[in-house]
Amino acid sequence: MNQVNYQKQLDSLLDTLGGTRPHLFLHSCCAPCSSYVLEYLCRFFHITVFYYNPNISAQAEYQKRAAEQRRLIEAYNREGKGLPIQLIDGDYEPGRFREMARGLETCPEGGERCFRCYRLRLEETARQAVERGADFFGTTLTISPLKNAVKINEIGGELASGYGIRWLPSDFKKREGYKRSVELSREYGLYRQDYCGCAYSRMSRC
Repeated sequence: MNQVNYQKQLDSLLDTLGGTRPHLFLHSCCAPCSSYVLEYLCRFFHITVFYYNPNISAQAEYQKRAAEQRRLIEAYNREGKGLPIQLIDGDYEPGRFREMARGLETCPEGGERCFRCYRLRLEETARQAVERGADFFGTTLTISPLKNAVKINEIGGELASGYGIRWLPSDFKKREGYKRSVELSREYGLYRQDYCGCAYSRMSRC
């Protein structure tokens, strides 16, 4: 069975916009991953970035990444990269992640625990997007070579049906998106990390 080409799906969707600027409620895992995604999408959407990552185990790490997200958006807005990008800081809820991960502590990185983490963050994104009257919701997670873009899009599509909002399909690492995010991180001096933020991912890097 052929794998779905989510970049092609995104291209087709953008072609249908016809110059309109729908409201995209975009979950972001961190500033480096969002850098290319925002540069790419700000031509097509009014974007609200939703920084919601209860998987980050250390509060100081969470706050550092949140501050970098804010700093990048402020820089983009000063430079006039598309329409002004809004930012909403989600609640820091590590307890929700710990409860979700209960029983999956020894699950290999990239397995079921990660899939449930995707769902936790995307479901909160969908809920908030509906509350704010957004037209689409999406995530920057698919830019990472370490994240399962197929699973992320499957979960996003399921949630879209359940919440009555359109999902933005993506595989942002395509067309050298990840490479561009590294370049932009260097250009803006962004703090880059080598693990997703959860205690299990950090241990796997040791």
